[in-house]
Amino acid sequence: MSPRLSRRGLEVPLSAASGSGVFSGYASLFGQRDQSGDIVMPGAFHTSLIRRPAEDIRMLFQHDPAEPVGSWLEVRENDKGLYVMGRLNKNVQRGHELLSLLESGGIDGLSIGFKTVSAGKDRATGARLLTNIDLWEISLVTFPMLQGARVSAVKSRSRARADSHFQKPTAQP
Repeated sequence: MSPRLSRRGLEVPLSAASGSGVFSGYASLFGQRDQSGDIVMPGAFHTSLIRRPAEDIRMLFQHDPAEPVGSWLEVRENDKGLYVMGRLNKNVQRGHELLSLLESGGIDGLSIGFKTVSAGKDRATGARLLTNIDLWEISLVTFPMLQGARVSAVKSRSRARADSHFQKPTAQP
């Protein structure tokens, strides 16, 4: 097992975190209603993640297909939601800018781009319960539809300040 770094309860493999531009967080949280009235249910990404591994899910800025900004190293479900770890491409101008914004706290939102495969309805609240999602992309965004969908850790060689945010391991996400 490789050594891990942690911040705010999220772990990052040390080997992945040693490169510039690596960040992690949750792109979706199970059981929480977003601003459009959708609630993603546990297991909703399972089938999609079997068919489309992390490297085939696009990392975009603001859901704009003309703005690819990096690549996903890890995308998986856990008890909390859809955990992601990605690397911004600093050779792309927008990737370089986003890394600076992530490090300074100027942006930290994550948002999923998907097609609904199956959903139900919560009769009491009227919320749409997403039970099967075909995940296409995950974007860094200014304002996520789901308040808690956020980047939680950023690692960059260029910023010693970012190193102070990483601590010893706690629990695996």
